[in-house]
Amino acid sequence: MNAPIAGSRQPLIDGIEKVTGRAKFTADLETGDCLVGRILRSPVSHGRITRLDTSRAAALDGVVAIVTGEDCALTYGVIPIAMNEYPMARDIVRYRGEPVAAVAAIDAQTAERALELIELEITPLPACYTAQEARAPDAAQLHDNKPGNLEREVHHSFGEVAAGFADAALVREDIFECAEINHAQMEPHAALAEYDPERARLTLHSVSQVPFYVHLMLARCLEMDSAQIRVVKPFVGGGFGARTETLNFEIIAALLARRAGGRVMMRLSREESFLTHRGRPDTRVRLKIGLTDTGQITAVECEVVMAGGAYAGYGLVTILYAGALLQGIYRVPAVKYDGYRVYTNTPPCGAMRGHGTVDVRHAFECLLDRMARDLGLDPFAVRRANLLAAPMFTDNGLMINSYGLGECLDKVQTASGWDRRRGNLPPGRGLGMACSHYVSGAAKPVHWTGEPHAVVSMKLDFDGSVTVLTGASDIGQGSSTIVAIAAAEILCIDMARVRVVTNDSVITPKDNGSYSSRVTFMVGNAAIEAARALREKLVNAAAKKLEVAPEDIEVEGETFFIRDASQSELSFQEVAIAALAEEGTITVKGTFTTPIKAQGGKHRGGAVGSTMGFSYAAQVAEVEVDADTGQIRVHKVWVALDCGFAINPLAVEGQIEGSVWMGMGQGLCEETRYVEGLPAHANFLDYRFPTIADSPEIDVQIVETIDPLGPFGAKEAGEGALSGFPPALVNAVADAVGLDAGFLPLTPDRVLAALIKYRKAARKKEAMA
Repeated sequence: MNAPIAGSRQPLIDGIEKVTGRAKFTADLETGDCLVGRILRSPVSHGRITRLDTSRAAALDGVVAIVTGEDCALTYGVIPIAMNEYPMARDIVRYRGEPVAAVAAIDAQTAERALELIELEITPLPACYTAQEARAPDAAQLHDNKPGNLEREVHHSFGEVAAGFADAALVREDIFECAEINHAQMEPHAALAEYDPERARLTLHSVSQVPFYVHLMLARCLEMDSAQIRVVKPFVGGGFGARTETLNFEIIAALLARRAGGRVMMRLSREESFLTHRGRPDTRVRLKIGLTDTGQITAVECEVVMAGGAYAGYGLVTILYAGALLQGIYRVPAVKYDGYRVYTNTPPCGAMRGHGTVDVRHAFECLLDRMARDLGLDPFAVRRANLLAAPMFTDNGLMINSYGLGECLDKVQTASGWDRRRGNLPPGRGLGMACSHYVSGAAKPVHWTGEPHAVVSMKLDFDGSVTVLTGASDIGQGSSTIVAIAAAEILCIDMARVRVVTNDSVITPKDNGSYSSRVTFMVGNAAIEAARALREKLVNAAAKKLEVAPEDIEVEGETFFIRDASQSELSFQEVAIAALAEEGTITVKGTFTTPIKAQGGKHRGGAVGSTMGFSYAAQVAEVEVDADTGQIRVHKVWVALDCGFAINPLAVEGQIEGSVWMGMGQGLCEETRYVEGLPAHANFLDYRFPTIADSPEIDVQIVETIDPLGPFGAKEAGEGALSGFPPALVNAVADAVGLDAGFLPLTPDRVLAALIKYRKAARKKEAMA
């Protein structure tokens, strides 16, 4: 019997192209006939455009096309009810760096010179750079239809909150401030647009995670029939949420190409990629928890204020996620949530890995640890006192079919030597732990069409190869490999026989995109269904050739044979030829649609946070704190993740390590800063993130709970571990030096200032005693 492919360690099918440099990214696609696109950006954070004259730029030799806000009268956005951004500003600019005009020229020098010749006059308006400023009674309003600069406020309550706090042995409340951060993906943004004036057709190659959504917005903003548009995603050098919505430069490149009647390459600089942003918003969390004397949660009250930037983007979803995923990990009998997403005169925020959950989970895990200390309980014991029992539904309608958090806790507690080592480490060293969870795809897409959530086509032709066609975006997470494994496993064929073709709207079926860890669960299930349909055809062909019933046919290792017969077998190639003789090229299709029961509660916003299955993670971090400098060194991390089933353990381990590493960046050093709206860290020298030199050893352990709805029992693996690292870090610092930090990131200057304040308070308390 040949070993199963699903569950074995498989190299990513696109790995060779990437490590050899053969992979073509968007910026690599430029040809000699491409025009160069450049964008003129606002020099002020908030103002009214009083003059925009492009005549001198248009007269410059080599300038082929110029577009401004007047060339696009329609807004765009990822949420249909919250599209309030223009590709280029019309009348009002709302953040420093917002596109105002764009040019296409024969070379970069000419394009840059043309930008200098555009005459732009803006009358400044008062600007708000923080949520506190934007919510002030006399604050300037960014959008006339959003009084108080509130993009969205959310108020949800489940259970008897007041009674829950009254029943608690301990009630504690703290405030946590989490800085805005950027995705810092390796590949800067780029788009290649080509317009065929004879056929009135547009082709766009871009770095997108969501080619389908880009297709929709191109049709809307250019007022074109979507049948005249083709969107292609080449290799992508990272996304992490930065590219989960249509971005202004994609539409601008298309507008320029149509105006020029040709090809326009738009390569953004690193600074422009930071300005395009869509990162995790600056977030203030006020959290109150009640616990019994044995550590059981009795009630939770949470207020979240996010500074979301100048436009809506994913904002209303982000603020809903923050509240919804207070549940789904622990037993929470009563919860009250108030969320406020606030407009500010800074680049728009959006979705980022662990979308909506990271900062609130950070606050929750930190406060649980502090309350465990107050009650004299071990942090692991408090988590275990609140474990869920699957299958179940939470009070806000979240479905939980599999739940491996208890096993995750067991694994990291044992592996880290927690019981033996905590409290016995050298001075300045400490251990901290935390838990986290995340969705395996949003149960309802943001653009609801009634179509299946995922579609995969599979083709068998004369050469005996199996071609899988999917619109799912592989952005480095290995989703194309998952699809290939699904096909090979179900068809009992070698991986080498499978080819995966992705992300070309002319060829591949529509897919909603790579976000919220949806691809493995949804596209994986669709691929399995397609493979089963193809297998049925092959089995029928083999049965006919061997003159037996289809149910008598067994398939193993590319061989079809009669059950309980010692002879009479056929190779895969022989069966394929027989099947093709019946109907020619065989094409089958698989789909996946989220079950209704998984689509969330009936309350307003109840669909956000709903999913088919949650991943669960627990981790322990060991740190060393230099009390004289505030410098923190992470020595080792132990992390266990319940991913349902590891279809490709190699990829799962890589995703878990990447999640921890990204959480380490937010915990230790990552932060966007603005000086009067101007990004101060818009490059990879000033925007500090961990490098391989900073990375600790990461001990990864996989927990498999076999989710009944997941493909082969799998759930997500790429985001669940991220939000556990920042609180594990903060809790380890508290164990090492006694400091309960209420801020992220834990940069040396902040830590040192907090330590000085902590020591003064300790001395004062000691003197009073």
